[in-house]
Amino acid sequence: MTFVPAPGYHPTYNPTLPFCKPVPCGLKVGMSVYFQGLADKNMQRFVVNFAMGPDAVRDDIAFHFNPRFAGWNKVIFSARLSGMWGAAEEKKKIPLKNGEHFDMLVMITQEHYKVLVNGNHFYEFGHRTPIQKVTHLYVDGAMTLQSVTFFGSCPTSCEEQAMEGPPIFYPPMPYMRRLQGGLKTNRTIIVVGFIPLSAHRFFINFIVGTTGDIALNINPCMDEKAVVRNSFLKGAWGSEERSISYNPFAPGQYFDLSIHASTDNLKVFANGQHIFDYKHRVSATLADILEISSDVILSYVQV
Repeated sequence: MTFVPAPGYHPTYNPTLPFCKPVPCGLKVGMSVYFQGLADKNMQRFVVNFAMGPDAVRDDIAFHFNPRFAGWNKVIFSARLSGMWGAAEEKKKIPLKNGEHFDMLVMITQEHYKVLVNGNHFYEFGHRTPIQKVTHLYVDGAMTLQSVTFFGSCPTSCEEQAMEGPPIFYPPMPYMRRLQGGLKTNRTIIVVGFIPLSAHRFFINFIVGTTGDIALNINPCMDEKAVVRNSFLKGAWGSEERSISYNPFAPGQYFDLSIHASTDNLKVFANGQHIFDYKHRVSATLADILEISSDVILSYVQV
Protein backbone atom coordinates (compact mmCIF):
# COMPACT_ATOMS: atom_id res chain seq x y z
CA MET A 1 0.00 0.00 0.00
CA THR A 2 1.41 3.35 -1.05
CA PHE A 3 2.13 5.93 1.66
CA VAL A 4 0.66 9.36 0.89
CA PRO A 5 1.93 12.07 3.27
CA ALA A 6 -0.42 14.65 4.71
CA PRO A 7 -0.50 17.98 2.84
CA GLY A 8 2.39 20.26 3.82
CA TYR A 9 4.27 17.33 5.40
CA HIS A 10 7.20 16.09 3.29
CA PRO A 11 9.20 13.25 4.89
CA THR A 12 12.10 11.32 3.39
CA TYR A 13 12.86 8.06 5.20
CA ASN A 14 16.29 6.40 5.47
CA PRO A 15 18.01 8.61 2.89
CA THR A 16 21.54 7.82 1.77
CA LEU A 17 24.31 10.35 2.35
CA PRO A 18 25.18 12.78 0.99
CA PHE A 19 21.55 13.92 1.02
CA CYS A 20 20.58 16.77 -1.32
CA LYS A 21 16.96 17.61 -1.98
CA PRO A 22 15.04 20.67 -3.19
CA VAL A 23 13.06 22.52 -0.54
CA PRO A 24 9.39 21.90 -1.45
CA CYS A 25 7.98 25.18 -2.83
CA GLY A 26 10.97 27.11 -1.45
CA LEU A 27 11.90 28.21 2.06
CA LYS A 28 9.69 30.65 3.92
CA VAL A 29 9.04 31.95 7.43
CA GLY A 30 7.04 29.49 9.50
CA MET A 31 8.52 26.38 7.92
CA SER A 32 10.48 23.81 9.94
CA VAL A 33 12.86 21.01 9.02
CA TYR A 34 13.14 18.00 11.33
CA PHE A 35 15.96 15.42 11.37
CA GLN A 36 16.25 12.02 13.06
CA GLY A 37 19.65 10.38 13.06
CA LEU A 38 22.25 8.15 14.66
CA ALA A 39 25.77 9.50 15.10
CA ASP A 40 28.52 7.04 14.18
CA LYS A 41 30.71 5.90 17.07
CA ASN A 42 33.77 7.47 15.46
CA MET A 43 32.09 10.47 13.86
CA GLN A 44 34.32 13.54 13.65
CA ARG A 45 31.90 15.99 12.03
CA PHE A 46 28.78 16.38 9.96
CA VAL A 47 27.22 19.24 8.06
CA VAL A 48 23.73 20.60 7.36
CA ASN A 49 23.52 23.32 4.69
CA PHE A 50 20.55 25.42 3.62
CA ALA A 51 21.96 26.03 0.17
CA MET A 52 21.23 28.24 -2.84
CA GLY A 53 21.65 25.44 -5.34
CA PRO A 54 22.36 21.70 -5.60
CA ASP A 55 26.16 21.92 -5.88
CA ALA A 56 27.64 21.41 -2.41
CA VAL A 57 31.06 22.72 -3.50
CA ARG A 58 30.21 25.78 -5.61
CA ASP A 59 26.78 27.09 -4.62
CA ASP A 60 26.29 29.67 -1.89
CA ILE A 61 24.98 28.64 1.53
CA ALA A 62 22.54 30.70 3.59
CA PHE A 63 22.98 28.64 6.77
CA HIS A 64 25.84 26.25 7.56
CA PHE A 65 25.60 24.00 10.65
CA ASN A 66 28.78 22.02 11.35
CA PRO A 67 29.31 20.05 14.62
CA ARG A 68 32.95 19.03 15.12
CA PHE A 69 33.86 16.18 17.46
CA ALA A 70 37.26 14.48 18.00
CA GLY A 71 38.68 17.02 20.44
CA TRP A 72 37.05 20.17 19.02
CA ASN A 73 33.73 19.75 20.84
CA LYS A 74 32.14 22.75 19.15
CA VAL A 75 29.60 23.69 16.50
CA ILE A 76 30.46 26.13 13.70
CA PHE A 77 27.73 28.32 12.16
CA SER A 78 28.33 30.43 9.07
CA ALA A 79 27.18 31.39 5.56
CA ARG A 80 28.92 31.37 2.18
CA LEU A 81 27.87 34.30 0.00
CA SER A 82 29.29 35.28 -3.40
CA GLY A 83 31.65 32.33 -3.00
CA MET A 84 33.20 33.62 0.25
CA TRP A 85 32.69 32.34 3.79
CA GLY A 86 31.51 35.00 6.20
CA ALA A 87 32.41 35.35 9.88
CA ALA A 88 32.02 32.07 11.74
CA GLU A 89 29.95 31.82 14.90
CA GLU A 90 30.87 29.12 17.42
CA LYS A 91 29.23 27.35 20.29
CA LYS A 92 31.68 25.33 22.35
CA LYS A 93 29.29 22.55 23.16
CA ILE A 94 27.87 19.65 21.17
CA PRO A 95 24.48 18.46 22.47
CA LEU A 96 24.81 14.96 21.01
CA LYS A 97 27.24 12.07 21.44
CA ASN A 98 29.00 9.56 19.24
CA GLY A 99 27.02 6.36 18.85
CA GLU A 100 23.73 7.84 20.07
CA HIS A 101 20.41 8.69 18.46
CA PHE A 102 19.47 12.35 18.16
CA ASP A 103 16.86 14.58 16.65
CA MET A 104 17.23 18.15 15.47
CA LEU A 105 14.70 20.78 14.53
CA VAL A 106 15.44 23.92 12.49
CA MET A 107 12.64 26.49 12.64
CA ILE A 108 12.58 29.34 10.13
CA THR A 109 11.62 32.60 11.85
CA GLN A 110 11.54 36.17 10.61
CA GLU A 111 14.92 36.92 12.17
CA HIS A 112 16.88 33.67 12.27
CA TYR A 113 17.28 29.90 11.95
CA LYS A 114 16.31 28.54 15.37
CA VAL A 115 17.97 25.20 16.20
CA LEU A 116 16.72 22.71 18.79
CA VAL A 117 18.56 19.45 19.51
CA ASN A 118 16.86 16.62 21.41
CA GLY A 119 14.07 19.01 22.32
CA ASN A 120 16.33 21.69 23.83
CA HIS A 121 17.01 25.15 22.44
CA PHE A 122 20.56 25.25 21.11
CA TYR A 123 21.26 28.26 18.88
CA GLU A 124 19.82 31.06 16.77
CA PHE A 125 21.63 32.08 13.58
CA GLY A 126 20.56 35.43 12.14
CA HIS A 127 19.70 35.62 8.44
CA ARG A 128 22.56 36.95 6.29
CA THR A 129 20.66 36.67 3.00
CA PRO A 130 16.94 36.42 2.14
CA ILE A 131 15.61 32.95 2.87
CA GLN A 132 13.78 32.95 -0.47
CA LYS A 133 17.16 32.32 -2.13
CA VAL A 134 17.43 28.90 -0.43
CA THR A 135 16.56 26.12 -2.89
CA HIS A 136 18.15 22.93 -1.47
CA LEU A 137 18.90 21.13 1.77
CA TYR A 138 22.23 19.29 1.95
CA VAL A 139 23.33 16.86 4.70
CA ASP A 140 26.49 14.77 4.90
CA GLY A 141 28.75 13.19 7.50
CA ALA A 142 29.49 10.02 9.44
CA MET A 143 25.97 9.26 10.61
CA THR A 144 22.80 7.42 9.67
CA LEU A 145 19.76 9.52 8.82
CA GLN A 146 16.45 7.92 9.71
CA SER A 147 14.37 10.76 8.32
CA VAL A 148 14.35 14.34 7.07
CA THR A 149 10.98 16.10 7.13
CA PHE A 150 9.84 19.50 5.84
CA PHE A 151 6.83 21.09 7.55
CA GLY A 152 4.67 23.95 6.37
CA SER A 153 5.51 23.92 2.66
CA CYS A 154 3.20 24.06 -0.36
CA PRO A 155 0.02 25.28 1.42
CA THR A 156 -3.24 24.47 -0.36
CA SER A 157 -6.93 24.66 0.38
CA CYS A 158 -6.80 20.87 0.77
CA GLU A 159 -4.18 21.27 3.45
CA GLU A 160 -6.31 23.75 5.36
CA GLN A 161 -9.10 21.16 5.50
CA ALA A 162 -6.82 18.24 6.35
CA MET A 163 -4.68 19.70 9.15
CA GLU A 164 -5.99 21.94 11.93
CA GLY A 165 -2.74 23.75 12.47
CA PRO A 166 1.04 23.57 12.63
CA PRO A 167 2.78 20.72 14.43
CA ILE A 168 3.29 20.92 18.19
CA PHE A 169 6.95 20.18 18.86
CA TYR A 170 8.12 18.39 22.02
CA PRO A 171 4.81 18.57 23.91
CA PRO A 172 4.77 17.54 27.58
CA MET A 173 3.38 14.16 28.59
CA PRO A 174 0.71 12.98 28.96
CA TYR A 175 -0.55 14.66 25.79
CA MET A 176 -4.20 15.42 25.10
CA ARG A 177 -5.77 17.31 22.21
CA ARG A 178 -9.34 17.81 21.05
CA LEU A 179 -9.97 16.91 17.40
CA GLN A 180 -12.50 19.24 15.82
CA GLY A 181 -14.88 17.08 13.81
CA GLY A 182 -13.33 13.84 15.07
CA LEU A 183 -11.63 11.35 12.76
CA LYS A 184 -13.40 12.57 9.65
CA THR A 185 -12.62 10.95 6.32
CA ASN A 186 -9.23 11.93 4.79
CA ARG A 187 -7.95 13.35 8.04
CA THR A 188 -4.36 12.44 8.95
CA ILE A 189 -2.84 12.47 12.45
CA ILE A 190 0.96 12.53 12.69
CA VAL A 191 2.72 11.29 15.83
CA VAL A 192 6.52 11.17 16.04
CA GLY A 193 8.51 10.21 19.11
CA PHE A 194 11.32 8.34 20.79
CA ILE A 195 11.05 5.20 22.91
CA PRO A 196 13.39 5.28 25.95
CA LEU A 197 15.59 2.29 26.66
CA SER A 198 13.62 1.59 29.85
CA ALA A 199 10.22 1.72 28.13
CA HIS A 200 7.68 -1.10 28.51
CA ARG A 201 4.61 0.26 26.68
CA PHE A 202 2.71 3.37 25.73
CA PHE A 203 -0.79 4.26 24.54
CA ILE A 204 -2.36 6.26 21.73
CA ASN A 205 -6.09 6.62 22.37
CA PHE A 206 -8.83 8.11 20.22
CA ILE A 207 -11.57 8.87 22.74
CA VAL A 208 -15.27 9.64 22.29
CA GLY A 209 -15.57 12.76 24.42
CA THR A 210 -19.31 12.46 25.08
CA THR A 211 -19.13 8.91 26.50
CA GLY A 212 -15.51 8.21 27.44
CA ASP A 213 -15.45 5.25 25.04
CA ILE A 214 -12.19 4.53 23.23
CA ALA A 215 -12.72 4.18 19.49
CA LEU A 216 -9.13 2.97 19.05
CA ASN A 217 -6.41 2.11 21.54
CA ILE A 218 -2.96 1.59 19.97
CA ASN A 219 -0.72 -0.08 22.53
CA PRO A 220 2.91 -0.81 21.53
CA CYS A 221 4.22 -3.32 24.10
CA MET A 222 8.00 -3.40 24.00
CA ASP A 223 8.25 -6.31 26.46
CA GLU A 224 5.93 -8.43 24.26
CA LYS A 225 7.26 -7.05 20.94
CA ALA A 226 3.64 -6.52 19.95
CA VAL A 227 1.37 -3.68 18.84
CA VAL A 228 -2.07 -4.35 20.35
CA ARG A 229 -5.18 -2.59 19.02
CA ASN A 230 -8.63 -2.58 20.56
CA SER A 231 -11.76 -0.54 21.34
CA PHE A 232 -13.41 0.10 24.71
CA LEU A 233 -17.15 0.50 24.09
CA LYS A 234 -20.08 0.53 26.53
CA GLY A 235 -17.83 -0.42 29.45
CA ALA A 236 -16.06 -3.38 27.86
CA TRP A 237 -13.01 -4.11 25.75
CA GLY A 238 -13.60 -5.79 22.41
CA SER A 239 -11.43 -8.35 20.64
CA GLU A 240 -7.72 -7.53 20.32
CA GLU A 241 -5.95 -7.21 17.01
CA ARG A 242 -2.22 -8.00 16.90
CA SER A 243 -1.37 -8.88 13.29
CA ILE A 244 1.19 -6.43 11.90
CA SER A 245 3.39 -6.26 8.81
CA TYR A 246 6.37 -5.10 10.83
CA ASN A 247 6.98 -3.59 14.27
CA PRO A 248 8.63 -0.14 14.28
CA PHE A 249 8.60 0.19 18.07
CA ALA A 250 11.76 -0.73 19.98
CA PRO A 251 13.59 0.78 22.97
CA GLY A 252 16.14 3.38 21.93
CA GLN A 253 14.44 4.03 18.56
CA TYR A 254 12.49 6.84 16.93
CA PHE A 255 9.15 6.18 15.23
CA ASP A 256 7.04 8.20 12.79
CA LEU A 257 3.32 7.37 12.62
CA SER A 258 0.76 8.64 10.10
CA ILE A 259 -2.80 7.65 11.03
CA HIS A 260 -5.15 8.25 8.11
CA ALA A 261 -8.94 8.07 8.41
CA SER A 262 -10.84 6.53 5.50
CA THR A 263 -14.53 5.75 5.15
CA ASP A 264 -14.30 2.22 6.58
CA ASN A 265 -11.11 2.15 8.63
CA LEU A 266 -7.98 3.83 9.93
CA LYS A 267 -4.85 3.18 7.89
CA VAL A 268 -1.66 3.35 9.94
CA PHE A 269 1.80 3.86 8.47
CA ALA A 270 5.11 3.82 10.35
CA ASN A 271 8.25 5.34 8.84
CA GLY A 272 6.48 5.41 5.49
CA GLN A 273 5.43 1.73 5.56
CA HIS A 274 1.89 0.43 5.99
CA ILE A 275 1.65 -1.59 9.21
CA PHE A 276 -2.07 -2.19 9.81
CA ASP A 277 -5.66 -1.14 9.15
CA TYR A 278 -8.28 -0.90 11.88
CA LYS A 279 -11.95 -1.15 10.92
CA HIS A 280 -14.19 1.41 12.60
CA ARG A 281 -16.18 -0.09 15.48
CA VAL A 282 -17.93 3.23 16.22
CA SER A 283 -18.58 6.27 14.06
CA ALA A 284 -15.13 7.79 13.51
CA THR A 285 -16.39 11.38 13.70
CA LEU A 286 -17.34 10.77 17.35
CA ALA A 287 -13.68 10.14 18.29
CA ASP A 288 -12.79 13.75 19.08
CA ILE A 289 -10.01 13.46 21.69
CA LEU A 290 -6.44 12.31 21.09
CA GLU A 291 -4.58 11.07 24.18
CA ILE A 292 -0.96 9.82 24.31
CA SER A 293 0.58 8.59 27.54
CA SER A 294 3.14 6.39 29.30
CA ASP A 295 6.65 5.36 28.14
CA VAL A 296 7.31 7.64 25.18
CA ILE A 297 8.98 11.00 24.47
CA LEU A 298 7.09 12.95 21.84
CA SER A 299 8.99 14.89 19.18
CA TYR A 300 5.92 16.35 17.51
CA VAL A 301 2.22 15.83 16.95
CA GLN A 302 0.16 17.31 14.14
CA VAL A 303 -3.59 16.98 13.77
